[in-house]
Amino acid sequence: MLHFPVMLEESVDFLINDLNGHYVDCTFGRGGHSKLILSKLSNKGILSSFDKDPDAFKFGLNINKENFNIYHDSFTNLDKYFVDESVDGILYDLGTCSTHFDNSERGFSFNKDGPLDMRFNNNEGIPFSEWLQNADSKDIMKILYKYGEEKHAKLIVNAIDKVRKKKPILRTIELSNIIKEVYPGKYKKVHPATKSFQAFRIFINNELNEFKDSLEIAKRIIKKDGLIVTIAFHSLEDNIIKNFFKPNKKLFPKDIPLNNQEDKLFKCIAKKIRASDEEINKNKRSRSAIMRVFQKI
Repeated sequence: MLHFPVMLEESVDFLINDLNGHYVDCTFGRGGHSKLILSKLSNKGILSSFDKDPDAFKFGLNINKENFNIYHDSFTNLDKYFVDESVDGILYDLGTCSTHFDNSERGFSFNKDGPLDMRFNNNEGIPFSEWLQNADSKDIMKILYKYGEEKHAKLIVNAIDKVRKKKPILRTIELSNIIKEVYPGKYKKVHPATKSFQAFRIFINNELNEFKDSLEIAKRIIKKDGLIVTIAFHSLEDNIIKNFFKPNKKLFPKDIPLNNQEDKLFKCIAKKIRASDEEINKNKRSRSAIMRVFQKI
């Protein structure tokens, strides 16, 4: 299955304000955004793309252009590659690439049988199955509430506990079926394991903390008038973006006339852009996407 980048044209149109500029694609995936950025840049323009997934990195090595660099690294390490105020635009297309779900061996899909891994970089850390076997029940529940907003967390954890007392849960379908069997009510559109798998994936990859850390670096390395484009797929990501770019209020005592001034580093160029109906019909994943664009002032 092909990977369709979400809001491709719109995000790249916002991102590029100088054809000779230096741009960063923080989440290369299968290169949809990167290829379009490169097609628009002049020969003097540069694109640097990042992905900690080994498969994505290998795919990126196929792009043979002198003004393109691909790095097998997390976007939390941008400051290893760029000095302050050196970049014209930064793009974050968050979440997963559809190829993660297509390859059952990566352990992201609750519909396909594979090892319960879920790591973006499967050369580092431990697979989710290993963590799950040794984890405290309270920790599992906390993750389901915090990262999946799963209201039936207690029910799911009790079911997981019952099984893992007898044997380790090593396969995706095993975990998916455990959740499905205890999930209350009938489901039509959304699979009962959707929120749990999202929560576990976010946790094992430390996604939200890494994103917060990366935004802090992006704030420094972006030039004045440079643009940061974000595409989020759930409220947890989107809330981080909204809070991060919210102006800081400087509060002064009442007798000082400068009361409640805003310390603004970025202005919002595009607030909440959604995919078109046409795109949603072609790519269901785009239904939940929210794009926001910020310019450094």
